[in-house]
Amino acid sequence: MVTVLTEERFMTHWPDEITNQIVQETHFDGRFIRCFDGRPRDLNAMFDAAIARAPEGEALVSGATRLTYTQLSQRVAQLGAGLRAHGITQGDRVAMLLSNRTEFLTVLLASIRLGAIAVPINIREGTPELEYILNHCGAKVLIHGPEVADRLPPASALPALAHSIAVDTANFAALSDAGHVDAAPVDEEDTAVILYTSGTTGRPKGAMLTHLNIIHSAMHFEKCMELGADERSLLSVPASHVTGLVATIFTMLQTAGCTVMMETFKADDFLALAAAEKVTQTLMVPAMYNLFLLRCEVSDYDLSAWRIGGYGGAPMPQSTIAQLSEKLPAMSLMNAYGSTELTSPATIMPRGFGTTRSDSIGIAVPCGEIRIVDETGQDVPEGAHGELWIKGPMVVPGYWENPEKTASEFTDGYWKSGDVGSRDADGFVRLHDRRKDMVIRGGYNIYSAEIENTLTAHPSVVECAAIGRPDPVLGEKLHVFVHSTDPALDEGMVKNFIKGHLADYKTPDFVTLCDAPLPRNANGKIIKTVLRSQIEEN
Repeated sequence: MVTVLTEERFMTHWPDEITNQIVQETHFDGRFIRCFDGRPRDLNAMFDAAIARAPEGEALVSGATRLTYTQLSQRVAQLGAGLRAHGITQGDRVAMLLSNRTEFLTVLLASIRLGAIAVPINIREGTPELEYILNHCGAKVLIHGPEVADRLPPASALPALAHSIAVDTANFAALSDAGHVDAAPVDEEDTAVILYTSGTTGRPKGAMLTHLNIIHSAMHFEKCMELGADERSLLSVPASHVTGLVATIFTMLQTAGCTVMMETFKADDFLALAAAEKVTQTLMVPAMYNLFLLRCEVSDYDLSAWRIGGYGGAPMPQSTIAQLSEKLPAMSLMNAYGSTELTSPATIMPRGFGTTRSDSIGIAVPCGEIRIVDETGQDVPEGAHGELWIKGPMVVPGYWENPEKTASEFTDGYWKSGDVGSRDADGFVRLHDRRKDMVIRGGYNIYSAEIENTLTAHPSVVECAAIGRPDPVLGEKLHVFVHSTDPALDEGMVKNFIKGHLADYKTPDFVTLCDAPLPRNANGKIIKTVLRSQIEEN
């Protein structure tokens, strides 16, 4: 039975077999939230269920390595014993500085098996960031790839770190030769993973992803994307990011499917791997879809198994949707909006709406609740713009060792996203911008995401970013940075393109054309603070 809540009137978009599984429960010191009944009790139980369902089914493909669920289980139990022999016990933090490779999955699951907390870190982080993260989480052991060895902080700067072990070495091989360990008893509200946010506006925050959070997000992907047996998901985004970790790795564990790992995204290699491995599901950023459409002849590859094309963050350009619908008609496009604090996702586009509601990021996931509020925290009318506040079993309880940020960013179980959006009468949510990225030009609100989505549809634009530039008369003017490889593209063409698609006050005042990619942080997000500093320097 489902008790009436604010989101129930929108649940008609999800099948009864999903909504009938929802019950109300209390978690995290009083949060009253919607939860799936009959879920795995913890992530170890999820893994055990996958092994029981598909013992000889492929669990992982990574380069030349292929592991069945039985083989993966053996490796995880042995590696868990090795970590235990190195002093890792329940609650200890195991830092992982690993690319998309076999060891990422085995170390992750071995840590969880011990009741320890895995701390995946993006391999692009610099030495100062690594020092901060490793010290802040109090990592007891670090497992890393050889390619990052020269960026590791000195041992003297990491007093809590007892062991630093590189894969592809005898020391790591010895970890996997220490016998066998059984899964530790854990509570579903225990932290399983700490993911550090990108920290573009200060020190990164460590979001505490619990067993309950991850299980519900994996089940949301499973149920809303209608995933079944024999799924194969291609992991082309970093496994250390919430999208790769949850939308692919844990979702495949929940479905007893296969994670196909790709270390570095290249458009032609991606399509070749997707075809060879009969990939059925992906979740990527829109730019990745754009790249293979621009650089490859899609018809050269047998992609008939590819049913679900997920993408995240913001609506995909109409031109990209049109091309994908033409070239891959059997694939359903599904937008999924989320964040690290939401264990991703908070909304998903129901199947069948990918083209007709492409201006939207979908509706709230079945167990999620979304409020859209004004600056005083009051709900805005239907269709009006406001900040998205999000609640549910996928919302993390807070930040590791950071009670101040936890108190400021969470209210009554809702995470205050900082994203500006609106919701229509059917429950479809539109994402307009980050609140801090909204440009106010002469009293008019200009959402940078709208400018960026429009410009991305231009055939000569690879990527772009819109920011506000201080102006003594108008308050702000609009400045866009455009990465293009077309030498014929000029400032006038960019302005005219926007003018032909949007209101006149949204035409950029300034255009900077770049022949190199725009600056991004370790999680792949464009760093607008760097662009703003470039303006200030000029």
